[in-house]
Amino acid sequence: MRFRIGRPTNPPTNPPAHPHPQDHAPQPAFPPPSGSSEQTAEPPLSAHETALIRSSVSVVEPLAADMTVYFYAILFARYPEVRPMFPSGMDAQRGRLLRALLRIVDLVDDPDNLVRFCGHLGRDHRKFGTLSAHFPAVGECLLASLARYAGPAWTAETAAAWTKAYGVVADVMISAAEQDEAQRPAVWPATVVHKVLRGHGIGEVTVRPHLPYPYAAGQYVSLETPWCPKQWRYYSPANAPRPDGTLTFHVRAVAGGSVSGALVHRSSVGDVLQLGAPMGDMVLDAAVHSDLLCVAGGTGLAPIRAIVEEVARRGGRHKVDLFLGARTGAELYGVDDMLRLAQQHHWLSIRGAVSHEYIPGIRGSLPEVLAEYGPWYQHDVYISGPAPMVVSASETLTLHGTLPDRIHHDPFETPVLSAP
Repeated sequence: MRFRIGRPTNPPTNPPAHPHPQDHAPQPAFPPPSGSSEQTAEPPLSAHETALIRSSVSVVEPLAADMTVYFYAILFARYPEVRPMFPSGMDAQRGRLLRALLRIVDLVDDPDNLVRFCGHLGRDHRKFGTLSAHFPAVGECLLASLARYAGPAWTAETAAAWTKAYGVVADVMISAAEQDEAQRPAVWPATVVHKVLRGHGIGEVTVRPHLPYPYAAGQYVSLETPWCPKQWRYYSPANAPRPDGTLTFHVRAVAGGSVSGALVHRSSVGDVLQLGAPMGDMVLDAAVHSDLLCVAGGTGLAPIRAIVEEVARRGGRHKVDLFLGARTGAELYGVDDMLRLAQQHHWLSIRGAVSHEYIPGIRGSLPEVLAEYGPWYQHDVYISGPAPMVVSASETLTLHGTLPDRIHHDPFETPVLSAP
């Protein structure tokens, strides 16, 4: 769960002594996690416990937005020392907590993916300075919030099931964080060394990490700017690993986007950003087939371009069909650069499509164009772009015979908060 709890001067270790009469259920005691490894042989909860958890979520889900507000309110009231570690605006944070919670509930009877998802969360939380001592406080406030909004549906049996489930989640997150800490830093400072504005609110920002930054083409990176401290956003490098270690990010400044706006309009050469650890499984090594279909909408081209560069780096052992899509021709981002790549590599073919303008060439949405030019069932597919396009394209491809496990894309919205 995305509890962005930082490293306070004195980490909370004991719950407050005074009672909270509004919390009409006993507060469970959360023992320190045992540090178990990420190997789960069987579901951690029984079928009955899973049913209790899902039933309680179905009760609170209509009130979930209010519940997350309440959760953070009591967390900050009981443990005020953690409040400065959060961003000043909490709206996005509350949504992430809710999505993480719902995803964990969805995976509670799928141990492999539950461990995988919680492991991602544990490793990602290192950049916030999260400590094992924070987990009891978070668990206490989470269960208090669930109890308040579940009302009569919250029983002692339900509380016990949630206590057990939270213990499993905490175990995996802490274990993953500890293992990750032994291998690499939590954050990498990186200096901006080049910046180009591409129009339509898009900027290309190139940074050089101060320490070696190992990643795979197609992965994504969390990024913090000095102008928006504690606000981390996710971007995909638009390049395969380079000898000089630099990474280029394609950023579109969105309305109300403080981080994207700062990157596009405020950043300049010499500024220092912070990078979190690379994440994601949309990488070339996931491919089974030698033929690849790559689909990119807007700045979703970034990880696709990185994958194409990686194919070239490995000697062009794959044939790549690349489809780029946009609403209008002017918004068909990055076509010229990709055409130059296609001129250099015979294994790369490129088609651009627009959906809301009559111009020479292919017209239609990317899912429509894929259906027209398919079938693609003998290809590994890499899709990146707006979530509705990714969903629609995946459905179209599956309908025409592509196996779902051969369709690769990043998780939706905030990547680390969704499982593949």
